[in-house]
Amino acid sequence: MSQNKMNRRDAIKGLAAVPVLGAFLLGADAKSDHDEDIKQEILDELNVEPATPNPTGSMKGDVLRVGVIGYGGRGEHLIRAIGFASPTWMNDMKENAAKDPKDTRLRDYLEQENLNVQLTAVCDTFDVRGELGVAAGTKDGFKPKQYRDYRKMLEDPNIDAVVIATPDHAHAPQVIAAIQAGKHVYVEKCMTHKVKETFDLYDAVKKSGLVFQLGHQHRQTASFLTARELVKKKVMGHINLVQTNTNRNDDNGAWQWEIHENGNPQTIDWDLFLGNAPKIPFNAEHYFRWRKWWAYGTGLSGDLLTHDYDRINCLLEMGIPASCNASGGIYTHRDGRDVPDVFQVVMEYPEFTSGATQEAGKEKGMTFIYSSTLGNQYDRGSLVMGHDATLELGEQLIIHADPQSTRYKDMIEKGIVSLEVPMYAYDPRAKGVDAVTGATAKYFANKGLMYTYRDGKRVDSTFLHLREWLSAIRNGHKVSCGLEEGFQEAMSAHMASISFRTGKRVEWDAVNRKLKNVSDSELAGIGML
Repeated sequence: MSQNKMNRRDAIKGLAAVPVLGAFLLGADAKSDHDEDIKQEILDELNVEPATPNPTGSMKGDVLRVGVIGYGGRGEHLIRAIGFASPTWMNDMKENAAKDPKDTRLRDYLEQENLNVQLTAVCDTFDVRGELGVAAGTKDGFKPKQYRDYRKMLEDPNIDAVVIATPDHAHAPQVIAAIQAGKHVYVEKCMTHKVKETFDLYDAVKKSGLVFQLGHQHRQTASFLTARELVKKKVMGHINLVQTNTNRNDDNGAWQWEIHENGNPQTIDWDLFLGNAPKIPFNAEHYFRWRKWWAYGTGLSGDLLTHDYDRINCLLEMGIPASCNASGGIYTHRDGRDVPDVFQVVMEYPEFTSGATQEAGKEKGMTFIYSSTLGNQYDRGSLVMGHDATLELGEQLIIHADPQSTRYKDMIEKGIVSLEVPMYAYDPRAKGVDAVTGATAKYFANKGLMYTYRDGKRVDSTFLHLREWLSAIRNGHKVSCGLEEGFQEAMSAHMASISFRTGKRVEWDAVNRKLKNVSDSELAGIGML
């Protein structure tokens, strides 16, 4: 088959077989000396090598004593990642591995590094979940203490650090209380639920000197770290447009989570769950499906936009947008929820620049677009679009030269770079074996939220992110998603929510670090002051 007839699917199929390859031009024999010379010329021009995180420190020393606040689905995963799997999960994984040899989750867990931690306490407002957490943490004759009230748990001097995986409206109160109690904190996104508490949390952590990590584990994934190198080397030229998407189309992806049969006012502390939310009578659906309501969650902004925003912020370090517009509605799941299930966000960065290849002053500014639906799962992918090339960003990286590129103009004219196939591809999965089942699992995997690869071996990215936090506590180095990144994430997500809920364009005053175009009374009216 001649190269001219080689379609894009065939090209990507071939590229995925090895970690890094350039474009092939002259026939079917990809091993020819000529093609190797062309490949090397492209790689020399780009000057990019696959990247890995900076090494973190040793886990040796005194045992770190960890408490968890919130042992729901995400909390269970976080605690399992630091070495405490529930007996139920262990049994399920054994059965799955027996049925499917490609299902390596149990083996991966058993082979992961011992992080030298003790699960000292488990706090959950639902007794059943608290008991499951205690069972997971019971090892070698030690049994964690169980709490309903996080404030009581934080009084325990035998806790060094806490992992927080509760509904969004509880994050800031719990983080601030933990910091005031002298505990290091790992908290899930969105960092906060409201605007004022974002500043309050920032100030509390800033002056504490304690280690704070926000749960954006994709910062550990090989593909995104390599993409950062592509940006630093200005491979795409001036980046002027970024498109990101969420596409899910099942009950789990739309937050229609199971309502536990044993969930009732006797087993759930409803008042503790409500916290600073409006007081209403016990409602099991609100408790178990809290993301469907603004009172407890941050909608698509805080749950899923934050993933894509932080992925791009990790690459471009563009920070909080100068302005934000959002629109959408409830078009698929008319089930009583008040957060949208179709959501579009446009963020503007008029001063952004990533390095120009044209005359000075010509290239400046960028638009970030987020588009989401919970009623269709077609994978639209993420695109980072520059004057010289476009990057397809996912588990693998694919770069297409732009026909009007300045940087690659000569290489295109000489036939070194072909516009018919990608000029560069990186696939960290090349030596690994995947086992991803279900549309939602595939979605998370492509976003870098399930696992990554080290030397071809699959590793839980959540494990790596928690290890980085624990190592920072022990060894004093920085974390990859700390307070500054968390503040940028939360404020950007809040701008999107506020724009949607007020129908206004929301602006950010970067000099005075405050929102413009929206008053405190407007924020109070939508419960976001």
